[in-house]
Amino acid sequence: MSKGKKTVEVKELVDWANAQLERQDPYADVGFKSGIAAMIERVLMDTDNYNGYMHLDKDDCDFGTNGYFSRKYF
Repeated sequence: MSKGKKTVEVKELVDWANAQLERQDPYADVGFKSGIAAMIERVLMDTDNYNGYMHLDKDDCDFGTNGYFSRKYF
């Protein structure tokens, strides 16, 4: 049985990724958020849609911390 092909809008992925990166629950740790960030950056770069991001809390954005990956992509 062959699988059907389905496309997803880049904006839908960005919205989903941003919602995941906003999460504050214990499961949304550095590893989780860094994976989401890597995935969405790849999609945005590959589709020429990368417009940067902003940290959600400018006082909690040291490299490698959970706050560093708490961001919003444009």
